[in-house]
Amino acid sequence: MVKESVQTQFNMSFLWLICFVAAMGGLLFGYDWVVIGGAKMFYEPFFDIGGNVKLQGWAMSSALLGCLAGAVVSGALADRFGRKPLLILAAALFTISAIGTGLAENFMMFNVYRIIGGIGIGLASNLSPMYIAEVAPAHLRGRFVSINQLTIVIGVLAAQLVNLQIAQPVPSGDDLRLLNSDSDIIMQLYANEEGFDLKEKRHSIEAMLDKQAYAAVLEAYPDLTADVIDKENKDAVAAYEKENNAISSSYINETWNGQKGWRWMFGAETVPALLFFLLMCFLPESPRWLITKGRLDQANKILTRVGGQAFAEFEVNDIGSTINAEAGQGVNYGELFSGKLFKILCLGMFLAFFQQWCGINVIFNYAQEIFAAAGYELNGTMDNIVATGIVNLVFTFVGIFTVDKLGRRFLMVYGFGGLAVIYALLGSCYYYKNVMGGDIQGWVMLVLVLVAIAFYSMSLAPVTWVLISEIFPNRIRGAAVSISVFTLWVGCWLLTNYFPKMNKALGAHGAFWVFGGICVIGFVVLLIALPETKNKSLEEIERELIG
Repeated sequence: MVKESVQTQFNMSFLWLICFVAAMGGLLFGYDWVVIGGAKMFYEPFFDIGGNVKLQGWAMSSALLGCLAGAVVSGALADRFGRKPLLILAAALFTISAIGTGLAENFMMFNVYRIIGGIGIGLASNLSPMYIAEVAPAHLRGRFVSINQLTIVIGVLAAQLVNLQIAQPVPSGDDLRLLNSDSDIIMQLYANEEGFDLKEKRHSIEAMLDKQAYAAVLEAYPDLTADVIDKENKDAVAAYEKENNAISSSYINETWNGQKGWRWMFGAETVPALLFFLLMCFLPESPRWLITKGRLDQANKILTRVGGQAFAEFEVNDIGSTINAEAGQGVNYGELFSGKLFKILCLGMFLAFFQQWCGINVIFNYAQEIFAAAGYELNGTMDNIVATGIVNLVFTFVGIFTVDKLGRRFLMVYGFGGLAVIYALLGSCYYYKNVMGGDIQGWVMLVLVLVAIAFYSMSLAPVTWVLISEIFPNRIRGAAVSISVFTLWVGCWLLTNYFPKMNKALGAHGAFWVFGGICVIGFVVLLIALPETKNKSLEEIERELIG
């Protein structure tokens, strides 16, 4: 009997190829999830939904409906048809979504294609880490599965960079007013702005001006001028801002950004989606799934290519010993809700839900509000968002290279404990600044936010995916991971929809204290209930957890 060990000569180039191709599902997941944020200000004028909060929300969240659907069906389909066909289907859905969204001529079809892309996200977020876990050797599994989180982060950054490169500069409603206003009015408006230079200001606006679009705005708003308003009059301020938004929308809708630019933002995803589709066609099926279906010769060939004939023979026998005689006839879903399997399923759901409710995604999704509460203006906020992305990427690498050394349990407990402490400090800073009126510098909150992201990126972000891809038995892994990932997306939806209400009711300080309490719960539960799985084969883990 030859167990996997450091003496086994693994085909590392083959393993890296498999893992990076499969992890492209994560890259597309990250890209598709974020690209809409950069396109938002351009497609809204095109579809004339700028003043409709419900339609704006539907456009931003329609993909989530697809995510939930994809997560629900992925497990049963993957257990029946295999991991590879479903990943190919996900790639096809990403491709269709990218092309369809970019070509959409009406709001209904825009959302139809966003839902199709969401189904792809639901499939990929479930199957990419699971497929990698089933192919990777035990002592490298954590690192390889964590690559999926790395590609998600890269996909997010890629979407931001693509949006930045495609979008052309756009003047604000105030900028457009300024060009058509008397100098005296303008100087009144900017009287408190030190070093204001009217000539330089106009020159900078004209440098990014689309004259045809500006002419259309002047035709629609013939009395367009800057106005001095009473900032204490909330109704007047709201009316002025509403008109400014309408002016901006009218301008954008006449520009390349409004007609074509946002389409290229979505359409750019076609390139990696097609590449994912083509490369997945050449990858093997999961050997563990093949064994559950009795296709031992095919599994043996794949495992031989991974680690040699002796390794393959041991793995085939070891995997087969954990699969009952009825495995090939289908999955008994009732097993998931009874006995030890139910406890493991609850652990997987807990991990997935608490990864979302640890609070970090709030920082990514509502960065502007959080940094504004810390005292930062818009330009400072944009710089801070870039800083969060860099820290997220750097510490994802830290997680990749420590998960198989320090272990899953250590990193998860460490992550929740660290976040709990940081949120306690963050909440106290916000309370002191915004409630007590104390003088505390915004950079202090920024540093704490970046440290929180560092903790998350090296622990909860990658390790959650590792754990939910390895703690379930072979014969029902697809269904169990599907339920866990579905729970993750439900948690994401609840957090996205209810954080604004929480923030309004409790303030930034109260929200962070709530998340700190959630992290304390995560710390305690995982300290008690989470076993260590590093350097163990999936079959060893199954025997230890299920018996």
